Amino acid sequence: MTEKTASKYLLNLEKHFAVDNPVLLKASKVFHELDQIEFDLGLIEMDETTANKNSWWPIISLIGGNSTAKSRFINSYLGADDLSSGIQTSSHKFTVLLHNNQSNPATLPGTALDVDQRFPFYQISRKIDQQQAGEGDRINSYLELKTLNSERLKGKLFIDAPNISAAPSSPVTSLLAKHAIENSDLVLIFTDVFDSTSPLVDEVIENIIVHQDSNKFVYLIDRPATMLSSTTNSEIISSWQRKLAGLGLNTGQFIVLPAQEVGAPQSSADFALIDQRIANVGYDRTYRVLNSLEKNVREINSVVMPEVKKAVGQWKDRSTFSSLIVLGFVATLAIFAEIQTGILELLIDPIIGPIVVVALIVIMLPLHILFSKVQAKFIISQLSARQKELHLMENLAGNFEKSLTFSRMIMPISEPAGWNKKTKLRLAQISSKAKELVQLLNDNFSTYDGVSSTSHSDAPDLG
Repeated sequence: MTEKTASKYLLNLEKHFAVDNPVLLKASKVFHELDQIEFDLGLIEMDETTANKNSWWPIISLIGGNSTAKSRFINSYLGADDLSSGIQTSSHKFTVLLHNNQSNPATLPGTALDVDQRFPFYQISRKIDQQQAGEGDRINSYLELKTLNSERLKGKLFIDAPNISAAPSSPVTSLLAKHAIENSDLVLIFTDVFDSTSPLVDEVIENIIVHQDSNKFVYLIDRPATMLSSTTNSEIISSWQRKLAGLGLNTGQFIVLPAQEVGAPQSSADFALIDQRIANVGYDRTYRVLNSLEKNVREINSVVMPEVKKAVGQWKDRSTFSSLIVLGFVATLAIFAEIQTGILELLIDPIIGPIVVVALIVIMLPLHILFSKVQAKFIISQLSARQKELHLMENLAGNFEKSLTFSRMIMPISEPAGWNKKTKLRLAQISSKAKELVQLLNDNFSTYDGVSSTSHSDAPDLG
């Protein structure tokens, strides 16, 4: 067994979490154990890692509608009002906001997100192409990266979605909206989204319903300055709770934003509840990463290897069928020969008979191997297409090719190469380690006899 070297991505993660986050540091080492198994199975290459399936940054998405509530909030909350133009995010792109120490903000194209393993839109162009052929090359039309010197951005990524109420409904926009919600640790939804209807709004509501038990949604209510002062926040929240319950949205935190007059200064107290919720997003990220570790193990057991096993079965059946066709043809010739010349007497001869059988084996064996190799090419192409269809990073054909050995071609072995009790046990051990890390993370919040199990530290700064 060749020992896999730790990928550069994992090594960089270990540097980030070496001091601040012992749980994620241990998780990175468990990911390497999983990478070793997948490498042994031929599913990934030497410098690849399954850890990059999900971004390790704490991710916060913002979804708004037709009003200016979201843009005003972003500029006020991230402290961009003192800039000449604030944060003017694109009205039709998904904009990732990233901390940078430089005084002037910078805008980078969507390709910067697509090729960087650290970001949540890594290799999203492939999925875009599957949704709408050719659109993957136009990723800069859908995504952009903006950097800003804001203290509140340190160690976090903000994804600012375009105006959901007005954005054109297309397969690509729907994919990106779904991807942002699925991969976020916290989703801030401005209630003006629900003031109008559109196909994209309906899809967003469906995505929220699917994930609403994850406790990742916070609904921000922009209180108009014209609203009667006698109207309390609790009354406003109750009204919105009833409205959203009618849409099937029954969970989530509601926060009433202060009246945001243009140019009016905002104090830290105005955003206290939001700060409190965002302060825990680092822990939400850690739970998400640990869940992705268990999910990777489940995918190998329930998706990856069953797909390869099915392909191996098809390959065996097709190769055997091809050989049987040749044998059937030989049998047919023997029958005609028996009718014409009585050749059967030669076949039962104690000397000639075994010679004929050996000759038949000598002919059929290389033919069967040839058929197996030809059929394998079709199966490999089929697996490559299936891998793209399932959005898997694992190379299904890579494991299948390990089955293309002489012994597996002639023996009735249906299990994929390397898929045995030992490998399954190793995966079970990794799953157990992931559960232990979740328990270790839980200890940050639990007490025994009034004493905290571990010290409660802030989320690490990735910036």
